[in-house]
Amino acid sequence: MKQDTSEARAIVVYGASSEDIKQEYKDAARETGKLIAEAGCALVCGGGRQGLMKAAIDGALDAGGEAIGVLPQFMIDNNWQHPGLTRMIATASMHERKHTMAMMAVAAIACPGGCGTFEELLEIITWRQLNLYRGQVVILNTDGYYDPMLQMFDRAIEQGFMHADHKRLFTVATTAAEAVAAALQPVDPRTFSQKIH
Repeated sequence: MKQDTSEARAIVVYGASSEDIKQEYKDAARETGKLIAEAGCALVCGGGRQGLMKAAIDGALDAGGEAIGVLPQFMIDNNWQHPGLTRMIATASMHERKHTMAMMAVAAIACPGGCGTFEELLEIITWRQLNLYRGQVVILNTDGYYDPMLQMFDRAIEQGFMHADHKRLFTVATTAAEAVAAALQPVDPRTFSQKIH
């Protein structure tokens, strides 16, 4: 894998496609999109027309930024894409979608979400561990949403399933401003342990 540095800097945002969630989560995602645009970065995301993806896209567009949506063709065929996307990229599969988003981005921010968001977050953390992805990974822990997952990471470390060093694979932020600031920090090029000793 090689990240694409030929275009303007971009930050990928993962998040729920559900609308049936608290407004607080939508507000944080919208602010994240806005701050990404104000930082001069493009927003890359799954391109959905609902939920936190919609909120982040709206935030970026309202701030005059670029919003790039990456969707598998079946989602486009079902008209699931946000109508205001600056650019849309069609992929053949979900796997290609995730790879494309990651390789376009200098950093990844995970807003609250469900199974799809969890998968994207854990995969990008794993890619970071394996040095397949060299960008920052930030967990936007709005209203403590990710506290149980963070506790699970601690449990995995305590019981020998993860190395303590792996907590440095990601940064936890409580606000959109903290998340975007962390995403823009230089990346430590260090190699992470691959095995538990």
